[in-house]
Amino acid sequence: MSLAHAILGFLNYGPKTGYDLKRVFEASVSYFWNARQSQIYQTLPDLEKRGWATVELVRQDDRPNRKEYSLTDAGREELRHWLGQAQPNPPIRSPFLVQVFFSGELPDDEVLAVLEEKAQELRDVLALFETGPVSQPVYAEHVPKRDRFFWYLTLDYGIESARSSLRWIESAIERIREGAYERGIDGAITEKETT
Repeated sequence: MSLAHAILGFLNYGPKTGYDLKRVFEASVSYFWNARQSQIYQTLPDLEKRGWATVELVRQDDRPNRKEYSLTDAGREELRHWLGQAQPNPPIRSPFLVQVFFSGELPDDEVLAVLEEKAQELRDVLALFETGPVSQPVYAEHVPKRDRFFWYLTLDYGIESARSSLRWIESAIERIREGAYERGIDGAITEKETT
């Protein structure tokens, strides 16, 4: 996904500063797209240069002046074009799975410690998704119901992905504890193993 298009999507709801954008990223899409404030600030001038956004300097007496960005018609058109195109998923690059792949080099207790840590991380993520601030995005009340519906579809995806990963890790932990590899059973669950 292009950070520029995510920013266009948020500007579609109304004018925002770079700081506002960082807050809305954290409160809504951070479970599948994280953007550092520096990345947002670097992208905003490019949107202006492309004619997708305009910037207005908002003067403030008691604080530093704000640069507020608004979506242009060209920016809205670009967003709609981008939304209408199926986006390819990037190739999977998981340092964790590389660790698991080569974990035959470690004793079981060390492998289990890594897997238990990852399982707890996923439980924490699930708790955040199911009851934390991401479960009720701060900005959701300011967007149309149809938009909120799609926001929550992505949250459902995050929850299901985390649950699936947790099930896989818990199964791996169980199979290691049972010594499945000592019985000649490969890591993949086979029909023979499940019957």
